[in-house]
Amino acid sequence: MPMLERAVMSFRDNDEMQDSFRLFLTSTPTDFFPVAVLQNGVKLTTEPPRGIKANLKRSFAEISDAWLDDCKKETVYRKMVFGVAFFHAIVQERRKFGPLGWNVVYEFNDSDLNTSFTMLKMFLDDDAEIPWEALVYITGIINYGGRVTDDNDLKRLLTTLEKYYCTDNLTDDYYYSESEKYKAPTFGDAQSYRDYINQLPEEDLPEVFGLHDNANIAYQRQESDNMVNKVLSIQPRVTG
Repeated sequence: MPMLERAVMSFRDNDEMQDSFRLFLTSTPTDFFPVAVLQNGVKLTTEPPRGIKANLKRSFAEISDAWLDDCKKETVYRKMVFGVAFFHAIVQERRKFGPLGWNVVYEFNDSDLNTSFTMLKMFLDDDAEIPWEALVYITGIINYGGRVTDDNDLKRLLTTLEKYYCTDNLTDDYYYSESEKYKAPTFGDAQSYRDYINQLPEEDLPEVFGLHDNANIAYQRQESDNMVNKVLSIQPRVTG
């Protein structure tokens, strides 16, 4: 008998349960699991991060100094790791602008970013010079571009990537936006990057996406419509 089934059967046979006892389970649907346990349990969900700051915090949450040091071109690697992480946040957050961001909604995920990290390290370790064209092709055309079905979206993605995969990104005075609120941080340890991310604006500025300020109006209107529709959908219905 599987371990989970034995545990459930023991719960059925035991009428007394300590108040401090807690059971955390995750499993596929099964017909022998008592519905009462699910009804009385607390459900947890993991929401994707919203905003550039939240995306970057998630990307750098598990990055350590040992991981950053594991490259022959340590200084270049750290700069470009932040650049591709910022690019990952940009392509994800552009979705909130609807057709202004992407013609088609794409589900970019952490596997795209992790694969880009792996390929970045491999190219930096194997080549004496930084192969910019190869990095743009692998990251833009294969890793992220493999999900893109619209030609204009692919051009937009590659143009955005070239902003972070360039020699200027290796300097300390290279800014990602005209307001100079976003930039490539100086060389440092993993905690210094997290400290820099913590001081970024809570609200994303449209300029960092290459969009006009009016794009934010369209996004806020869309969010307002969604919220009103959800409120109306949970209102009680009276039928004849």
